[in-house]
Amino acid sequence: MLKRFRSLSLIIVLGSLTLASTADAGLSSTLTAEVGGLRNRNGQLCFSVFSTSQGFPTNGANAVQKKCVKITTSPMKVAFKQLSPGRYAIAVLHDENNDKQANRNFLGLPTEGFGFSRNPTIVAGPPKFTESAVSVAGQNITTQIQLKYLLGQ
Repeated sequence: MLKRFRSLSLIIVLGSLTLASTADAGLSSTLTAEVGGLRNRNGQLCFSVFSTSQGFPTNGANAVQKKCVKITTSPMKVAFKQLSPGRYAIAVLHDENNDKQANRNFLGLPTEGFGFSRNPTIVAGPPKFTESAVSVAGQNITTQIQLKYLLGQ
């Protein structure tokens, strides 16, 4: 009787774990960034994905996912997998010289291309998280990002 109880308990526990992992798998999504407007294929694209306004868009330490990828085509598609439901904003840098920094000129203006999800208007400084955030809720989403080059295309 005790042996039967243990077997039944083990089946219940394993069944619960299977259901929990299946439920979690259904909640994760993929957010794909399709980046256009590249002025050349030099260097790499560096992405930071943020789930809150904290650190957006310049402090990658606050990003939930980060990656740099070599530019192979234009437009470039880059996927960010296993995101929980929520709002996410993507910041991308065309790192033409592969130094993983946003290079600036003597006036402080960016010399490399940059962009954000939802392509907000850039006036005098970076956009707010709310201007760039897209909703991700259990489905796969693609957002298009058009790079901007302040010092010519």
